[in-house]
Amino acid sequence: MIERAGNAGPKIQAKYRLLLMILPFIILTFLLSYVPLAGWVLAFFDYRPGFSLSPERFVGFDNFKLILTDRYAVADIIRVMKNTLGMSFLGLLTSWMPMAFAILLNEIRVKNVRKTVQTLTTLPNFISWVLVFSIAFAMFSVNDGFINRFLMAIGAIDDGVNFLGGGTHVWLGMWGWGTWKGLGWGSIVYIASIMSIDQELYEAARVDGAGRFRCIWHITIPGLLPTYFVLLILSIANFINSGMESYYVFQNPMNKSAIEVLDLYVYNQGIGGIRYSYSIAIGILKSVVSLILLFTATSVSKIFRKESIF
Repeated sequence: MIERAGNAGPKIQAKYRLLLMILPFIILTFLLSYVPLAGWVLAFFDYRPGFSLSPERFVGFDNFKLILTDRYAVADIIRVMKNTLGMSFLGLLTSWMPMAFAILLNEIRVKNVRKTVQTLTTLPNFISWVLVFSIAFAMFSVNDGFINRFLMAIGAIDDGVNFLGGGTHVWLGMWGWGTWKGLGWGSIVYIASIMSIDQELYEAARVDGAGRFRCIWHITIPGLLPTYFVLLILSIANFINSGMESYYVFQNPMNKSAIEVLDLYVYNQGIGGIRYSYSIAIGILKSVVSLILLFTATSVSKIFRKESIF
């Protein structure tokens, strides 16, 4: 018994050490994600900066009712939801691309080339969206953009084309910039998953005469599918959380109707339109819908795959 107690001591100490290692991240998550939820109370008041939350300013669920009863608000919600769902659906359809890119990287046999490609494709993730827009402006602006100047120089067009101003192909454009920025970073988790696949499986397959493609199809892809499905479930849960920064910097009066997603609409209504309480009410409903999507996706995964992220 004494020996068992002595062996249990180091294990308990190791658990506490691990807890202390993740404690700063738990505290940071609590401060940044849960403490701000106290601001939800503003959705039930007619809040104005500089005024206290007095009983006279309490409006109850009026801001929530406005979302469903005001025809202009309903039209705006339908428009931004169409944009949000459209762009999120594009991302969902192409969610396999980081996995495919990780497999392609893993198949590069020259180590220095593989590291160079991985570094160059990961670096854009650390570039701010302001700098991304600066690059886009330098390439596609009407007068001084490289693309327009090149097309006019070869005689393909007579006048510059406003690539950034129109709202016709803005969904594809934003998907393209997002893919360029996040493809390399998104593949990192799949590269780590590939490294965890038992190498004896590849050796046994090669002994049986399997080539590179068959090893990928029968070993690598099945080994990555659990990771892919977990990330897919999280993506479905974040289906209406498209983010704001990228759309904010690319937004202009000519493409606003097509580029304004739900998060950007909340920002424009709250900070830009000084409708704080109304924007917070929309944010609350968005969070509720995200939770419903998360539990729905998890339930579907339990039914079909017998696995859950909880």
